[in-house]
Amino acid sequence: MHAFYLAVAILSEVLATVALKASESFTKPLPSLVVLAGYGSAFYFLSLCLRKISLGTAYAVWSGVGIVLISVAGAVVYKQHLDRAAVLGISLIVAGVLVLNLFSKGAAH
Repeated sequence: MHAFYLAVAILSEVLATVALKASESFTKPLPSLVVLAGYGSAFYFLSLCLRKISLGTAYAVWSGVGIVLISVAGAVVYKQHLDRAAVLGISLIVAGVLVLNLFSKGAAH
């Protein structure tokens, strides 16, 4: 169940971050509410997953997967271009999360 909580935390954070741009500095009510609800949900579910997953591992996965999904969402929703350096950097983040989860004794499996 802890992996499910982490996934919900990640998706909530991604939704909130995408809505943050749409909120136009909190001048648009609906996207602003999505931001508040999304970040609140993200932190709540992150706290639930921390019952079983170590803090460092959970945060690494949360932020790493979040960066990838937000980058993709930015490209799809806002037509933001990812250049080669951005793709390389994101790939290195994914590699780091994989190494952490596959080889670290501190990662919950």
